[in-house]
Amino acid sequence: MTNQMPDAPMMPTEAPSFIQTWINALTKPSERTYAEIAASPKAKAMTAYLWVFLGSIVTSLVSLLVQGETFRTRLAQSGLGMERLGTGFGAVALTLLCGAPIIAILGTVVFAIIVALVQWIAKMFGGKGTNDQLAYVYAAIGVPYSLISSVFILLSAIPYVGFCFRILLALAGIYIFVLQVMAVKGVNQFGWGPAFGAVLIPIFAVVLVCCCVVFVGASVMGVALGNVFSSINQSLVP
Repeated sequence: MTNQMPDAPMMPTEAPSFIQTWINALTKPSERTYAEIAASPKAKAMTAYLWVFLGSIVTSLVSLLVQGETFRTRLAQSGLGMERLGTGFGAVALTLLCGAPIIAILGTVVFAIIVALVQWIAKMFGGKGTNDQLAYVYAAIGVPYSLISSVFILLSAIPYVGFCFRILLALAGIYIFVLQVMAVKGVNQFGWGPAFGAVLIPIFAVVLVCCCVVFVGASVMGVALGNVFSSINQSLVP
C-alpha cells in the first residue's frame, strides 16, 4: 500500500476560469497551487502570451495617459519640433493608439524570452516542467499584478499622496518576485536553490550584458572623441 504525497498536485475535474486561476495564483501562494495551475489542460504558452499582450495594452494605456502629456511637453520644450503634434484629446489619443500596441508587443516578446531562459536553466538543474507550463503560471501571476499596478500608477500621480502608492507598488513587486520563485519550484518540482538560481541567473546575465554593452560603447565613444579632438588640435596648429 502506497501513501500519496501531501504536496502532490490535485488534477481538477474541470479547469478553472482564467479569473479564478489569477486569483489562486496571487492569493494562494504555494508550490501545490502552481503545480495544479501548471497541470491544467489550458496551460499553453500562446494563452499566456495573449494574457500578457492584453494586460500590457491596459497597463501601457494607463501609463501613457498619465505620463504622455508630460513627456510630450518636455519634447516640445527641447526644441525638437514635437509641438506640431498639438495638445488636447487628439494628441493624447494619438499617443495612446500608437504607443500602447508597440509597448504591448515588446512586453510580450520580453516575457517570452525571460520565461524561455528561466525554464532552460531550470531544465539544467533537473526541472520537470515545460515552457508552456511555466509561461502559463508566470502569466497567471504577472498579468493581474500588472493590471493592479496600473491602478497604482494612476493613484501615484496624485500630488503628495502618490509617494505612498509608489512604495506599495515596490513592495508588491517584491511579493511577485517571491511568487515567481515559488512558481518555478512548483512547476519544476525541485528545491529552493535551483528555483532561485533559475530566476536570478537570467537577471544577472542581462545586467552583465548591459554593462558590457555600455562599457564597449563608452570605450568606442571615447576613442572617437579622442580622434575628433586630436584632429581639431592639429588643425589649430599653424
